[in-house]
Amino acid sequence: MTAARILVTGGAGFIGSALVRHLIGQTEHEVLCFDKLTYAGNLSSLAPVEHSPRYRFVRGDICDAAAVADAMRDFQPDVVTHLAAESHVDRSIDGPAAFIDTNVTGTFVMLSAALDHWRGLAGAARDRFRFHHISTDEVFGTLGPDGFFTEETPYDPHSPYSASKAASDHLVRAWHDTYGLPTLITNCSNNYGPYHFPEKLVPLMIITALAGGTLPIYGKGDNVRDWLFVEDHARALAAVFERGTPGESYIVGGRAERTNLQVVTRICETLDEVRPRADGRSYEEQIGFVADRPGHDARYAIDPAKIERTLGWRAQESFDSGLAATIRWYLDNEDWWRPLVEQKAATARRGLEG
Repeated sequence: MTAARILVTGGAGFIGSALVRHLIGQTEHEVLCFDKLTYAGNLSSLAPVEHSPRYRFVRGDICDAAAVADAMRDFQPDVVTHLAAESHVDRSIDGPAAFIDTNVTGTFVMLSAALDHWRGLAGAARDRFRFHHISTDEVFGTLGPDGFFTEETPYDPHSPYSASKAASDHLVRAWHDTYGLPTLITNCSNNYGPYHFPEKLVPLMIITALAGGTLPIYGKGDNVRDWLFVEDHARALAAVFERGTPGESYIVGGRAERTNLQVVTRICETLDEVRPRADGRSYEEQIGFVADRPGHDARYAIDPAKIERTLGWRAQESFDSGLAATIRWYLDNEDWWRPLVEQKAATARRGLEG
């Protein structure tokens, strides 16, 4: 794709900001970041690109049809990459309404605005337009000890979060099949990397370990996730909206299955090497097991063969190299995460109402 105008919803969030930084730093695309700036949205994550003439920011809510329509009209995007979402499973257990509002109603608003915009285009502009919806592997439910999720795996969501994302996926497919809107869907595995809000597993464990606290592992720590470095994911997203086939879905994973206990143990081992405890003991001694999350899926694993085969994308970071880079970033950027811990209670546990 030649230089295009990319509207990124949720562009101040974890994955969204990684995509914006990639697009400004590694492509010629022009980017509009459209974000409500909820607790997980942080403009400091976009500081590396905020002075680029190809970047602009609009504060807006995807549930606000007028604000979305204004952004579409003013920016005239060639691509809408829709990342804005409530995304934390534990929060969805405590307060599912916000997930229905943002993930379902918000996606409907975005689709409606995109359809109106697309119908007003002509010729090459109409042909090149894409609506790219970014989703999660959690919509597929849980796996046993064997097998992988593929693009043909039936949906079987188990949490309010995954159910809301499954609903939004179905809306996107319906807008393609019913109205012809050129849509794309990606379902990714667990992301990790710089600028990750500290309530999620990897940054939570890094920050809690440094603070000398107990590292809380749900249940026995044997739940399995497939881990994807966020900058690899950003490259995958660009590959999909630049070269993907409208109407298709692509699942994106890092081929890096780990149990939660293995992830936390590796974090401890890396911290032992790069930031040893003052008493000379291992951070692993801080590991503690806590009550499991209600409805906690046992295993997710992705086979990303389709995106590798058809679009030529592959994860460049191994789990160990990506984790080492992530830990180093958190050690070097306490000024980014410390206010989130102190002002937004970002490390507090949620999701116990089940």
